[in-house]
Amino acid sequence: MTLYKKPEGLGNIVKAAREKSGITIENIAYKVGITDRYLYRIENEEKKPSFDVLYKLIRELSISPDLIFYPEKPSKDSEVENLLRMLSDCDERSLEVVKATVKALVDTAPEK
Repeated sequence: MTLYKKPEGLGNIVKAAREKSGITIENIAYKVGITDRYLYRIENEEKKPSFDVLYKLIRELSISPDLIFYPEKPSKDSEVENLLRMLSDCDERSLEVVKATVKALVDTAPEK
């Protein structure tokens, strides 16, 4: 697992997560129910959003709350964390497919 430099400040965290997801300001602002300008101000002018808006941004952009609420805590940007976020969005059928795939990979993996 690779330690990485965390973005400083809420605006930078939101912007980095949005850019990493490939989502436009317009798209995420619409999903969260705010204006493009308001999101721009959060990202670039350190405007502090309401709790409701922050909650929606965290959920829509899959931001780890630890990045915001515990910035001093070491963080790991790992593929496992990304997979866990994706799995939380899966329905039951998709989870069964993922479990079967992982089991097949484990069962056929060469011995270490």
